Amino acid sequence: MNYQESRDYIDKITREIPSVLGLDHMRELMKRLGNPQDDLKYVHVAGTNGKGSVIAFLYSTLSEAGYRIGRYVSPTLYSYRGRMEVTGSRISRESFAEYITQVADAITAMTKDGYPHPTAFEIETAVAFLFFKNENCDLVLLEVGMGGNLDATNIIKNTLLAVLVSISMDHMSFLGNTLSQIAEKKAGIIKDGCHVVTAMQKPEAMRVIREICKTHNAECTVADAFDAQVIQESCLGQTIQYCGEDYEIPLAGVYQKENAVVALNALKVLNNLGFPTTVKQRIEGLKTVNWNGRFTVICKKPLFVVDGAHNPAAADMMAASIEHYFKGKRLIYIMGVFADKDYRSVIEKTAHFADQILTIQTPDNVRALPAEELAEAVSEYNPNVQAMHTIADAVEKAFELVGEEDVIIAFGSLSFIGKMTDIVEEHKKFQKSKKE
Repeated sequence: MNYQESRDYIDKITREIPSVLGLDHMRELMKRLGNPQDDLKYVHVAGTNGKGSVIAFLYSTLSEAGYRIGRYVSPTLYSYRGRMEVTGSRISRESFAEYITQVADAITAMTKDGYPHPTAFEIETAVAFLFFKNENCDLVLLEVGMGGNLDATNIIKNTLLAVLVSISMDHMSFLGNTLSQIAEKKAGIIKDGCHVVTAMQKPEAMRVIREICKTHNAECTVADAFDAQVIQESCLGQTIQYCGEDYEIPLAGVYQKENAVVALNALKVLNNLGFPTTVKQRIEGLKTVNWNGRFTVICKKPLFVVDGAHNPAAADMMAASIEHYFKGKRLIYIMGVFADKDYRSVIEKTAHFADQILTIQTPDNVRALPAEELAEAVSEYNPNVQAMHTIADAVEKAFELVGEEDVIIAFGSLSFIGKMTDIVEEHKKFQKSKKE
């Protein structure tokens, strides 16, 4: 397969094979590929909100320290291939196509032998393991797709460090209806004798994590964000003070302090596991981190923010950031969500801030909620809502509505934020050319 054929193959599997939790298919697939994952060392990251940000902090800092670091995250905003990187370089088109072909051949043999067809995420994860092994990574930062214990990434054996970010209610149909049940699934990434760093969790989640750590003889470090102070901030970034050092972070959002503290504790543990970093490298790593789409300003005049608030906990965080940075401002929303998310809770927590809400449907995704259905749900909390045909229409309408001191916030599914950013960039270029 060439690159386009490999992408078409993944898209076809996404449409035809539903998501499943379980490791049996993954074990069989990886066995047929030679189990490349067994030759790598990992920092495995699970939780509800903050996984990508914590990995971004670790990736930037460990790369700054000179290690050859692999990073596997999903979804990505601007490049599909960006979900698999080694020290700043995405997997090439040629390599991706080569690995997909290899995996597809193994799957053909599997299905002939009567095994079920792996899912798209299992296939992508298998490609990532092949890529990271062939790139001779010193360490791989691995993000869980869903849950933890039965996620495809949990086939790994060599977990040096398991990181648990903030855990809240999400994916209940897969993971359970109580916080304890969900925490148990997510803490399933903890292996015998590994080290654990967790954010300070709610008591019922914290209790489960401590019990699982004890069962696996895993040393647990709790990263408490209350030990850090924000000493300077704006909607463009912040500076926090932690353990006597000042860290500049080019990421806004009140929740990024917690993510940074989790990452700094993870780096401290890694110091004793063969991956030491200096204070200077940690300061520089956090200062140069790049993780877009999390309360990110993509236009300054007018102010246009994008945020991946797609579940109730993320909506709480976005609401807190709105109160913090934009209290008293007139807000225009652009909102798009997946139908399988608890979008009504997201609406309930955020809709009252907005003067006008424009709803969109994420294009080319079977999980997307139609804009009209979303607008109907929003209208129960805010009558000033309008369904838009396309993302471009929504952006154009938002710019028509916005005043000089107003703020546009686009949020919901991360899957549309990359395209929206491109549209806003084109709008900015057009406006600049008109002035010239």
